[in-house]
Order: sequence, then C-alpha cells, then structure tokens
Amino acid sequence: MSKYIGPKHKLCRRLGSCLWGSPKCPSNKRPFPPGQHGQSSRRKMSVYGQQLLDKQKIRTHYGLLERQMRKTFEHAQRMGGVTGTNLLMLLESRLDCIVYRMGFVPTIHSARQVVVHGHILVNGKPVDRPSFQVKPGMTIGIRERSREVPMIVEGAESVPVALPEYLERSPRSFEGKMTATPNLETLPFKAQTAGVIGFYSR
Repeated sequence: MSKYIGPKHKLCRRLGSCLWGSPKCPSNKRPFPPGQHGQSSRRKMSVYGQQLLDKQKIRTHYGLLERQMRKTFEHAQRMGGVTGTNLLMLLESRLDCIVYRMGFVPTIHSARQVVVHGHILVNGKPVDRPSFQVKPGMTIGIRERSREVPMIVEGAESVPVALPEYLERSPRSFEGKMTATPNLETLPFKAQTAGVIGFYSR
C-alpha cells in the first residue's frame, strides 16, 4: 500500500495550519505553502476548494489514504444520525489513533507502525490492523516482548497532558482502557466536517 513518506510538517504548511498541535511546527511561523511562490499563491477559495481543504486536513491528521477516508465516510453515513459526528467518532476509535492518544508513541504515524509490527494487544490478543475499531471497555496494551522498545518505554513513562476523557491510563503503565465513546465535546482534534460531507456528496 502506498503512503506519504516525505516531511510531515510540509503538509501542515500546504494546508495552512499545524495538524498535530506541535509548537515546533514550521506552519506556526509560515502558514503558507513551501516554495518561492508560496506566499503569493493564496487566492480567494471556491466552495469546492474549501471543501477539499477541510477533507484534506482530516485525512492528513489521521494519516489515511483517500480510499480509506471515503470508506470511513460511507460507513458514517450508514450509521444514521449526524454524519460528521459519526465520521470523527470512527476516526478517533481507530486502533492507531487510540495508541497515539494514550501517549505510547509520539506521533500518529509511529502509532500505525507499532500496530502493524504487532506490538499492540487488544483485550490481551494481538491486533495488527490500524483500522481496528476500539469499543468502550476494551483494554489496549503493549506486548511483553515489546516493552523494551525505547520509543514505547519513553511514552509509557508518563501520561499525555491532554489525555481525552474517554481514555484512561496510569503513568508507567503499558496498558490503557477506552471508557466511553468519543463525542464532539471530548474529541481532541476539532475539525470542520460540513466541507467533508459536501465534498463526498457532490
């Protein structure tokens, strides 16, 4: 499967804002696309352009390919209720996102990597699919043999300051638990979903 392997914060500059909340992100000082024409390339955006931008911000934040994003949107539509809320709930419930939110790894991209490499347990059983949907009550842990990986050890030493309300994990613990379903009030990533709905409804 193809994936973007270039500089991650270059994407932030392209989209006009930092997508992962890093204080060191270059987009905080230079919120315009890279290149010699970056500062002069911003024009009044069309409706389609704004919808595309909203969709790209969400897709890039969660590290999804376009096909994955579209499939998740179609799932959100079939659930009934508010499609935008369903979309964000499904994205936040992905296993790679939960591993990232719990602070076991520093980025959502490294979370995907540790999941694919088999370092993660769900209710005591190994799961290597980043798209696995975590449900309330499920316990997420690190495999015994993986608890010496430097990146994971560093993450387990402390709990993220912004640990979402629907997750719980103690310091120096290699396990955490999802206690509730993510909702608009508890989501750490605030995104505009109206544009995404408009984009995929064309």
